[in-house]
Amino acid sequence: MKSHILKIFCALILFSTYISAQNYNDAIRLGFPGLGSNARALGMGNAFNALSDDASAAFFNPAGFGLLKKMEFSGGLSFTNYDNTTTFFGNQTQDNTTNTSLNRISFALPFPTYQGSLVFGLSYHNSKDLSSIVKFDGFNRGTNSKIQSLLGTEIPYDLFLTDENFNTIINGNLNQSGDILNSGGIDNWTLSGAIEVQKNFFVGGNLTVINGSFESVNDFYEDDTGNFYQGETAAGEPQTTDFKTFYFNNTLKWDLGGWNAKLGFLYQFEDMARFGATVQFPKTFTVNEEFLVNGSSEFGTGQFYELDSEYYSDEVAYDIVTPFELTGAFAVNLKGIILSAEATFIDYSQLKFENPEGLSSSYISDVNKEIKDILTTAINYNLGAEYTIPAIGLRIRGGFINQPSPFDGDDSDYARKFLTAGLGYLANGTVGIDVAYAYGWWKDLGDNYGSGLSRTFQDVKVHNIMLTTTYRF
Repeated sequence: MKSHILKIFCALILFSTYISAQNYNDAIRLGFPGLGSNARALGMGNAFNALSDDASAAFFNPAGFGLLKKMEFSGGLSFTNYDNTTTFFGNQTQDNTTNTSLNRISFALPFPTYQGSLVFGLSYHNSKDLSSIVKFDGFNRGTNSKIQSLLGTEIPYDLFLTDENFNTIINGNLNQSGDILNSGGIDNWTLSGAIEVQKNFFVGGNLTVINGSFESVNDFYEDDTGNFYQGETAAGEPQTTDFKTFYFNNTLKWDLGGWNAKLGFLYQFEDMARFGATVQFPKTFTVNEEFLVNGSSEFGTGQFYELDSEYYSDEVAYDIVTPFELTGAFAVNLKGIILSAEATFIDYSQLKFENPEGLSSSYISDVNKEIKDILTTAINYNLGAEYTIPAIGLRIRGGFINQPSPFDGDDSDYARKFLTAGLGYLANGTVGIDVAYAYGWWKDLGDNYGSGLSRTFQDVKVHNIMLTTTYRF
């Protein structure tokens, strides 16, 4: 009878870089910043920390709630188109995925005070869209294969791709293809408060409960299109003559929970300038993970074998803790033109796994050591501008976002960069509507197994449209 320990061991080593079982990619997925949920802010390149004068302050700088003089209700939608052109052994493949979602509902309530201000806010917002896609197809002329990478497990044996001694005649020269489709998002339920501790100086904080989900479906095929393997792949088994196709599927499902807190400061210098700063305390994500494994083999004799999915699938749980994020920002108003800028320091090497269930402590310790070895610090920066046309009150916006790669040694091609633009209008100081567009681009790479043996080189383009409406009363 196959043991539970063997199941865990097999599952740990068969996940690829795209949907790895508890590695640095999982930590980065949750620790890397998203685009938030405010169209005005996005139109200004998310350089909003020193502004934060609406209910989206829950995401940017909770001290900004102290600037609100009226009750405010707001909500918004977002649309994302993720486009990826992949180069794989010289062959290019393009695919895209889209997602439309409700990304924010916020309420702010100012309380009467003798002087200064006291404001509380309650907000739901989606802090990050986890949708992405990779598709690839090419002929690998090397002496390596996914089948060979799995020889430490029973998978090739169960599919009659090895003999009884776990030897295989397959040693490369296969057409490799597949796709990885990711979906899900991180949702935040945030209670915020801010107070004007002295004239024009505001302090705020918030507490956030996190929930969300993530699913990654990885399909991988190896086909003997060159007819290299005409003999028996399992010696003494004539039905395994003429190997045709190996199919392997990993499906990773996360149920996310957790919490985090943020402290913010904002100083307003008359109507000319604002200075902001925030301390984002480490976020704790509780991950309940289910991983499912399927696979099959097909031969020219018509023989077809499938894996016992239940044997290779399992469930585990663990926490992922993100590092501190320290942000400093300023904004100036020059005769109707607002210019804003901010920078955020993140030490990605402080990402870590904690509290494993169904996983050994030594394994998690090794993963945390690897994170410290390959990840580094980064300084994200955001630039934005907004001009209000006096005669009609229309606001025109533009901005730029730069988010460097968390990997030590990566060059600027791997930084996530966004150009943004937007329009906004606030009627009688009561009803507002804002729309923003962000165009993002960066390069990425991934290994199907090993390092550099079956590597995809990715050219990512992202289009994001965001709509926010506001009612103040």
